[in-house]
Amino acid sequence: MEEDLIVQAKRLTPGGKIGIFCPCHVADRAHYAQIFEEIERQGFSVKAGKNIYRDSYGYAASEKERAADLNALIADEKVGMVLFGGGEGGAEILPLIDYEHIRRHPKLFSSYSDGTSILNAIYAQTGLTTYYGMGAGVFADLRQYDWQQFCARFVEGYEGQGYIRGSRWRSICPGRCEGTLIGGYGPQFALTLANPYFHYEKGERYLLFLEDHEHFSEVGAVASTLAFIEQSGFMRQVSGLIFGHYAQQPPDMLLQCLQRFGERCHIPVAYTDDFGHGTRHAVFPLGIRARLDVDNGRFDFC
Repeated sequence: MEEDLIVQAKRLTPGGKIGIFCPCHVADRAHYAQIFEEIERQGFSVKAGKNIYRDSYGYAASEKERAADLNALIADEKVGMVLFGGGEGGAEILPLIDYEHIRRHPKLFSSYSDGTSILNAIYAQTGLTTYYGMGAGVFADLRQYDWQQFCARFVEGYEGQGYIRGSRWRSICPGRCEGTLIGGYGPQFALTLANPYFHYEKGERYLLFLEDHEHFSEVGAVASTLAFIEQSGFMRQVSGLIFGHYAQQPPDMLLQCLQRFGERCHIPVAYTDDFGHGTRHAVFPLGIRARLDVDNGRFDFC
């Protein structure tokens, strides 16, 4: 999105209400009871979608039921943030989201994994900054780094907050770059590039962040994802790549795959365990400007 179209939602305040819905899975009652309890223990209140436990399709409620939950949270003026996790099937609700209401009443949206399609669609359709890296599940086992990220991005706001590093970043392809942050879970983002609810600005430079995990994708599958992105028109506007957590010890085969990608595309590439399907959940704001200096190990929001 063009810089003058970027919209920022208000930060959460103590006692603020967090909406929870499940666009990609059926909520487990015991697990979500832990999530709700921890959110409330941290001083916030919770409003859960009424269909989060429905299994109309087996893997999730129907798209109409899931979209109804989201749109109810969007319409509730007391809900300051909508938090949701991953799974499968989230893209089914994209045509049913009330984007116009989001434009008129912006609020915080955060997710990861299969939530990629929803976050990118909301950003593209409304100009609202959405947040990748943290779903509702982090509150079932809230760790210090994740709580630090939550407060920095959603309570204090990213303005004036430098990036909070949680692990050693690896230099895959050296260089420096700058661009609008965009990305998410690799396979989902590659599919999103062809989705009518997502678009990117011609002439804009994008700093791409992607993640995948050995539990979901072998290195060959990661290579396939990267190839589809590389062969798209979008790639001509990518200035650099940050790749997130893949395994406790990323295999040389993966690092070599990332290196070949960076060299073919003539862009700097860094690897980090700070975000993804691991134990750290750094939050990346979609739509803000950022700088990556792989040579000196720096990543900053502009």
